[in-house]
Amino acid sequence: MENVTSYLCGIWAFGKGNARRFDHPLSGEADYQLCSAGLPLAEGLAYGRLHGGQALAAMTFLQRGQMLKALAKFLLANKERLYALSARTGASRRDGWVDIEGGIGTLFTYASLAGRELPEDTLWLEDDAIPLSKQGQFVARHLLSSRQGVALHINAFNFPCWGMLEKLAPCWLAGMPAIVKPASTSAPLAQGLVRLITDSGLVPEGALQLICGEVGDLLSHLDYQDVVTFTGSAQTGRQLRAHPGLLAKSIPFSMETDSLNCCILGDDVTPKMAEFSLFIDEVVREMTSKAGQKCTAVRRILVPETQLPAVQQALSEALAAVVVGDPALPGVSMGALASHAQREAVQQQVDRLLSSGCEALCGGSLAQLELSEGSNPAGAFYPPTLLLCRDPLHNEAVHGVEAFGPVATLMSYASREQAISLALMGQGSLVATLVTADPALAAQTVRAVACAHGRLLVLDAAAAAESTGHGSPLPQLVHGGPGRAGGGEELGGLRAVKHYMQRTAVQGSPLMLAAVGGQWLRGAPLHTDHRHPFRKHFDELHPGDGVLTARRTITEADIVSFANLSGDRFYAHTDAIAAAQSLFGERVAHGYFVVAAAAGLFVDAGVGPVLANYGLEALRFTHPVKIGDTLQAQLTCLSKRRKAPKTDEPPCGVVEWDVQVFNQHQQHVALYRILTLVAQRVPLA
Repeated sequence: MENVTSYLCGIWAFGKGNARRFDHPLSGEADYQLCSAGLPLAEGLAYGRLHGGQALAAMTFLQRGQMLKALAKFLLANKERLYALSARTGASRRDGWVDIEGGIGTLFTYASLAGRELPEDTLWLEDDAIPLSKQGQFVARHLLSSRQGVALHINAFNFPCWGMLEKLAPCWLAGMPAIVKPASTSAPLAQGLVRLITDSGLVPEGALQLICGEVGDLLSHLDYQDVVTFTGSAQTGRQLRAHPGLLAKSIPFSMETDSLNCCILGDDVTPKMAEFSLFIDEVVREMTSKAGQKCTAVRRILVPETQLPAVQQALSEALAAVVVGDPALPGVSMGALASHAQREAVQQQVDRLLSSGCEALCGGSLAQLELSEGSNPAGAFYPPTLLLCRDPLHNEAVHGVEAFGPVATLMSYASREQAISLALMGQGSLVATLVTADPALAAQTVRAVACAHGRLLVLDAAAAAESTGHGSPLPQLVHGGPGRAGGGEELGGLRAVKHYMQRTAVQGSPLMLAAVGGQWLRGAPLHTDHRHPFRKHFDELHPGDGVLTARRTITEADIVSFANLSGDRFYAHTDAIAAAQSLFGERVAHGYFVVAAAAGLFVDAGVGPVLANYGLEALRFTHPVKIGDTLQAQLTCLSKRRKAPKTDEPPCGVVEWDVQVFNQHQQHVALYRILTLVAQRVPLA
């Protein structure tokens, strides 16, 4: 029997107390044991802060993103080692794909986000300067900095790889080390993943530690800079959140728990429509994927009264075709539950639902289990179970009791308002799906139930071809939900990174805030020298470098010529009578002509290190430009960020420039930012 070791303070070790034994879910035979007693759990916190924390905090966001990308490639190349361990959890290859390659894909996504959107710095300026005074010399902005603590991730058993990586990606990107405590029933797979990561040498020592077993008194040693995340049962989560040590030091605690997610069939859908088949497929997939052991699985099936018989028949037939058994055998479509204890828990919850008045349309007990030939009857298998609740408005159990397995309850509604009420009776969930072909129904339902859900999928025939499905949390989208779902929030793109960082409002003069943030601010001094900033390579540019241009007086010929060239003959530019009656009182220049004229003032035309115009952002026209006005522009290097070169592309970076265009009265007429690709100076051979 295998001893599943922990990894703390740079050492793999097994505890010295009484070990807990765990059986193989497919055979029932003794498989492995866990023990963390006597291990340096509290010392792991100090080790993580000192080694992993300092190493990550010294890396820029771009370097951390590059680390995630390299790690994702390494794990993908070694994924078969993880699939072999995944089979020990009773999961099928398809289930393992979601867990293993879904988790690796999350690393790739966050690496891409870092490369596109985060600064080449250890500090993240969250917003633009916020003016606090009339003269502009007292401003503020919010910045995000790495917390000098450790993130303790307490994870669920159902997705040991994805559940770990979807937390590590934003955590590491934020510059924070982690200690992972996986669920005991899938600890060998979690340990295998951590071994791969540590063996890769791609992650700083101390950035990742592992506790296989109990956490002991670790929560009592956490400090205010630490963070705790929990994924699992609501009961356990509530106990952890109320820990005196967490409360005393206001330690951030994020909780994502299982919820009674629903799938609603719109009252516009009939059995002859494509949406009907989509609904049946979605429900069956969610009931049987991972043997229903998913926090996002459909637990409540809401259908119109008129379609209840058709849905009941279609679901019963589809579930009867599900082959339960050892996923290694041909033809098997659903494997075992994670453990025999989990199977007992599922049966207890099914019994509670049956005693509340629900009826079993299929499954409901081990006596109804039909096991594929060749599968071991000693395994933790359970039959797909479809229950029917005839009075869902008055049955609290169907909205409060969750059987965490291949179990869902069918219920009907008499009106759209009743369907909305039933959806809300789940008291908060991670995700809900509405299958409809009616845009008006979609608008009504989403507006009514969004407050109780973390994510909503509106599924119709158009979306079906590319939809990732009800139960697929995506790195770009929020994973979490209100109420029963825990009230926490994981993923959501860069939103997740911010959960591991400290937000601070910094106030001062533009000069001081520019120094703090490494970005130039309007109101800070402009640095000018004999060289035009467009003549400087990326390496030579600094925030604040800029140029104050010569002046140009706008003529009637300019406006007429631009109207003819662009085809924009809007009356305010070309019709003197109409313009006189407009809010401007006379003809004015095109806004885009002002932008073009400003470029003519600040662009250096010669061949140089500026390679291309990369984009324009935050354009605002703040004052009309009239015939006879004289314009001047100020171009200032705002910030810069290296860019990973593509094939045959020279080394370069993205430079963000601030542009201010003002008239002879020093009134701003246009404000915006432009992005340019600027070459790096290539060292001489």
